[in-house]
Amino acid sequence: MEKTVKIAIVGAGLGGAAAATLLQQAGFEVEVFEQAPEFSRLGAGIHVGPNVMKIFRRMGLEKALDDMGSHPDFWFSRDGETGDYLSRIPLGEFAKKEYGASYITVHRGDMHALQIDSIKPGTVHFGKRLQNLVDRGDDVLLEFADGTSVTADIVIGADGIHSKIRETLLGVEDPIYSGWVAHRALIRGENLARFADEFEDCVKWWTDDRHMMVYYTTGKRDEYYFVTGVPHPAWDFQGAYVDSSQEEMLAAFEGYHSTVQNLIKSTESITKWPLRNRNPLPLWSRGRLVMLGDACHPMKPHMAQGACMAIEDAAMLTRCLQETGLSDFRTAFDLYELNRKERATRVQSVSNANTFLRTQEDPAWVYGYDLYGQDLKSS
Repeated sequence: MEKTVKIAIVGAGLGGAAAATLLQQAGFEVEVFEQAPEFSRLGAGIHVGPNVMKIFRRMGLEKALDDMGSHPDFWFSRDGETGDYLSRIPLGEFAKKEYGASYITVHRGDMHALQIDSIKPGTVHFGKRLQNLVDRGDDVLLEFADGTSVTADIVIGADGIHSKIRETLLGVEDPIYSGWVAHRALIRGENLARFADEFEDCVKWWTDDRHMMVYYTTGKRDEYYFVTGVPHPAWDFQGAYVDSSQEEMLAAFEGYHSTVQNLIKSTESITKWPLRNRNPLPLWSRGRLVMLGDACHPMKPHMAQGACMAIEDAAMLTRCLQETGLSDFRTAFDLYELNRKERATRVQSVSNANTFLRTQEDPAWVYGYDLYGQDLKSS
């Protein structure tokens, strides 16, 4: 027998989990289907701006997230070779006052665990890799690799850059390799103690064609994280990432400031990830299917807003479904795209260009945005 659900969310990542919590709090019946066999502390660091902390406030999770994260007073941008400061973007108490909420950096897995715990027990179903999807007009059939199937009134695709929902709507097309890779590493705080360098709470080191973003992932400052953007010839990536090494990193950042060299020397494990993206999509929904986050508008991580855009999507989609009711989901989907596409496309463009906060500028258009303070545009 097929199980019937009102709203099926495919993908239990940060955007899918946010959608589940927000929709449940709004009174909708939701089931989430995630291909991973179980929850695990995946990923590494993540930035959460005031624009999204205000959404966590609606979820009732702001304080818990605030307590676990690091609270940088500034986003520093520095010349990779000389160490000169290119910009000092105030955060900390300034962000609370000017943007209405904290700016934090945190471990992605810790934030994700908080989100998963906020979803009603029994809602998230692991080990559900979507194999086939058919919008039958009156409902949607979802068939999973384990032989089970469900039908749903609507399906929300929160299933990432390799989205099966996107493939159903727009056909099979591989993501575009950007020509860049990201090296990622978590560094234990104790490994930094042997160096006299000042390891700042949130700093991005730049030269013309590469960078390194570095920040703490806990309020205890016992875990330091870096992610890079480095040009790299395309190759046949097998899996999401490959192992890297200190030697490869030191070669990639030859000539960089000694603090960067010492960061690399403090690592125990480094991975290398191809950065992929897609061109802006011609549609965000069709029929009973709708997308959010990386399924809809993937972007390079250089602006630290990719996950934030997915969570904003989830909040706006929930608002639109509240406005119309589930029976008029088509109008809700149109409202959702109308109220999200311009902002998400702008963030995608700036992030891919890798220019954000390199020089002194006002980030209020990003951080000061209050999704719940926006009137819904209807045309």
